[in-house]
Amino acid sequence: MFPMVTGFMNYGQQTVRAARYIGQSFMITLSQANRLPVTIQYPYEKLITSERFRGRIHFEFDKCIACEVCVRVCPIDLPVVDWKLETDIRKKRLLNYSIDFGICIFCGNCVEYCPTNCLSMTEEYELATYDRHELNYNHIALGRLPMSVIDDFTIRTVLNSSQRKTG
Repeated sequence: MFPMVTGFMNYGQQTVRAARYIGQSFMITLSQANRLPVTIQYPYEKLITSERFRGRIHFEFDKCIACEVCVRVCPIDLPVVDWKLETDIRKKRLLNYSIDFGICIFCGNCVEYCPTNCLSMTEEYELATYDRHELNYNHIALGRLPMSVIDDFTIRTVLNSSQRKTG
């Protein structure tokens, strides 16, 4: 009889603990429901991206040695590297480099494995066009650095929800 009584007491304690956890969760939900919505007026207000954000790829033509490591590590073989072998100096000469951002999954493998660091990720996240062929960037378009959101005086920056200080 004694083990049955202690079993009921344990069951009662577990029930009370579960009810307390459910009540705490419900209070969190209610506290979020009372917040006012934050509306961002897009062209004039932009989010400041986090430090580790992976946006559009930037390419430096002069650093590239046409080794094609970026093509081999890309899960979809996306970068197109055109090169010509210079027989007199026995080196490759890069002719053209392009990436189609309509297909790119922004995994960053090409940037991580590039031996000469000619590829880097920028904070640009606005890659929207009406024609998908405009997202095919050659080495000239990849070489242009986008203007930083922080430096653009025409835009009011808004902190990300993870960057806001609470409390």
